[in-house]
Amino acid sequence: MRLTNLTRGAGWQGAKRYAALTLPVLFLAACATQEPGTGAGTAPRTVPTVSPKPVAPTLSPQQTELKSLIGLQDRLYDVAAPLLVNNAVLCRNNARNLLGFTAKTKYSYTPEFVDAAAALGLSDQLQVTGVLAGSGAAKVGLQRGDRLVTIQDKPVPTGADAERQTALLLGPLVNGRNSIKLTVARKGSNQTMNIPLTRACAFGIELGNTENVISYADGRRVLISSGMMKFTKNDDELALVIAKEMAHNTLTHPARQRSTATLTGVIDNLIRLRPDTAALNGMAGVKPYPQQMDAAADKLALYMVARAGYKVDDAAAFWQRLATSYPASALNGYTAIHPGTDYRLSAIQKAVSDIQAKQATNAAVLP
Repeated sequence: MRLTNLTRGAGWQGAKRYAALTLPVLFLAACATQEPGTGAGTAPRTVPTVSPKPVAPTLSPQQTELKSLIGLQDRLYDVAAPLLVNNAVLCRNNARNLLGFTAKTKYSYTPEFVDAAAALGLSDQLQVTGVLAGSGAAKVGLQRGDRLVTIQDKPVPTGADAERQTALLLGPLVNGRNSIKLTVARKGSNQTMNIPLTRACAFGIELGNTENVISYADGRRVLISSGMMKFTKNDDELALVIAKEMAHNTLTHPARQRSTATLTGVIDNLIRLRPDTAALNGMAGVKPYPQQMDAAADKLALYMVARAGYKVDDAAAFWQRLATSYPASALNGYTAIHPGTDYRLSAIQKAVSDIQAKQATNAAVLP
């Protein structure tokens, strides 16, 4: 179940989402021992022992790979959360009521990873795997690891089709009400809470399984590649990339470029565990953005970043570094789709100055 709208997107049958899991850690207990005395009347002497270091469980190759992907997705969601929650007013028609958490079963992954997901703690019951920071779910104390029992007093489906069935159950409920009654199992007992719905940007946030340094938006989703995540040096830089694609979606740029179908196909491919790498050659059919359109997305993105509490001061330096490292001649990289670097940098510097002036006077940070 997704972090934003808790529904399955296109390409679900070919790809599953990742979320954070809590890994069990094995600890070895150690006790103090006594050394017998050497003569009569000699008092026993306590000999302290050093507790062994915790022994990490041995992971299978599938568990190791899944754990790595989970870590990337977890960071992506953590950075995206403030952008989604704090920018409903800027996302225009793309804002809606959300529950604000992800939930998964062991069947949320392709068959080769089901056993690995089970070993990492998932079962056939939907379990909370992430809570959107700042959401109603976070405010009422929903926790990672909680297992979903009932929604509005109706049993939550279990098994291989639990996500889809639960999404169908939730769909009609999030419209026309302010909260959802949810019962979860936690530490052997059930707890019931009313989760306030959160008005937020309803874009799906996806991890792309490629080392290409790239990101995409198809009108309803944002995809950030693992290569791009590794290129960013901190959360502020990653927020710039996520917000830029959110801005493209908000401004309906994929549709205006007549690239929606192409971008949807690219994203559907890259969210697979094993993407078709042949399809990644060149620009994958994606049209370069005109510089004016691209700069408009940069401006809106910077406001989104600032409203989410991230720094915008070094935005121009980041985009310059990206363009220098992956110039437009690298057709499978970011700059090939966003080639107007000089024009963009000028617009970015102006937008940053405007934002800083508003922040300095405590004015509303709005474009």
